[in-house]
Amino acid sequence: MVPSAALSSAAVSELIHTCYRIADIDRSVRFYEALGFEEVGRMPIREEAINVFMGLPGDGARLELTYNHGVDGYELGTGYNHIAMTVDDLDGTLERLSEQGIEPEKPPYRVSEGGSRLCFVQDPDGYRVELIERSG
Repeated sequence: MVPSAALSSAAVSELIHTCYRIADIDRSVRFYEALGFEEVGRMPIREEAINVFMGLPGDGARLELTYNHGVDGYELGTGYNHIAMTVDDLDGTLERLSEQGIEPEKPPYRVSEGGSRLCFVQDPDGYRVELIERSG
């Protein structure tokens, strides 16, 4: 994708994180740790919530998991689809997730011949995550 002139001079210079609302801190942290994320920190928000920051080694806190006290779950709606991340070993990643009872929506596949292998899983709160193993 080549940025247009209008985009290259945009006021926003970096997308720094994505936030998900979660129902169980430990369960969500285990899921993202199985994908290679590390917990970077936790920040209580008064008596209302706890933000857990996760990131890949050396990349900072790219994922914010927000646990709101007294909320059991969330409806995702139909607008959200997925986040995508690359993995070095798709089969090994799926094996680690399987130990937590997480299975792919369907077996890994390639969109085009010789293309990357990929599949989708859902995190413990139902957010879809696309896992891509680059070919070559």
